Amino acid sequence: MPAGTARAVDVYDFRRPTTLAREHSRVLELAFETFARQWGTQLTAKVRVISQVTSEQVAMHTYNEYAASLPPTTAMVLCAIPDQTNKAVIQFPASAGLFWVDSMLGGHGTVPPGERKFTQIEQALIRRLMDDALEGLHYSLGSLLTQQLSIDSIQYNSQFAQAAATTELMIVGTFEIRVGERSCPATVAIPAQLLLGQLGDTNPMATGEDARELIEQQVAHVPVDVAVQLAALTVRPSRILDLAVGDVLKLPHPQHRPFELAVSGQRLGEAALGQNGSRLACVVVTTEENTTP
Repeated sequence: MPAGTARAVDVYDFRRPTTLAREHSRVLELAFETFARQWGTQLTAKVRVISQVTSEQVAMHTYNEYAASLPPTTAMVLCAIPDQTNKAVIQFPASAGLFWVDSMLGGHGTVPPGERKFTQIEQALIRRLMDDALEGLHYSLGSLLTQQLSIDSIQYNSQFAQAAATTELMIVGTFEIRVGERSCPATVAIPAQLLLGQLGDTNPMATGEDARELIEQQVAHVPVDVAVQLAALTVRPSRILDLAVGDVLKLPHPQHRPFELAVSGQRLGEAALGQNGSRLACVVVTTEENTTP
């Protein structure tokens, strides 16, 4: 860099990171993919034209960055959040909305070129479509979205529609909506504070205070093999190799002594052979603690 040239420095607030952690991003991607399928199904039912919505990307931006990425004239459905001034946004081209309305009313999808505001009738029909979209959004996000969103208004200028403060972080999902042969981009933006609290900490560190209790809980659910067996006989390999049909091995287990009860090969106690219905069973006679490591 030439001497005397000023270096551009971007201020970064580490208390409010503008990137999603990988774990959080994956959870949100799955949720928005579910929402895309729900939205496509709802559009097909209402518009009466085969529709498909594809989730393309999930990212976190400030509201200023999000608004700057939108076309100057577009349909922005602002969704109110209880006890908050910030709003969520469902955005799509106004011309696409007019195409959906025309199809709903039995038309052939002929829409004049350019963007314009919706009439009262068109706005009422769009609101019905957006009510369904919000229902699908709540279903897809589940416990991540604890607040109930509701439609507040529809704006058409992305620069003047102040849904949130310019520095407010937004979770932005980008979609492609295809209705019949016509496709268009769309976005859904939700204030990050509504979702991040439910996503939990990234890579949480577990303390060792309850380590013993956690280990005992885990060990208690580990499956083990329990066997009732005779006392073992020690022989040399040569005798095993010379075994033939009819050979007799004298076991060191006395006739009056109960069988050995073993768990995963470790002696646990003694048990007597019995019967439970049509199945063999054993009755535990004694138990003993094995301190061998």
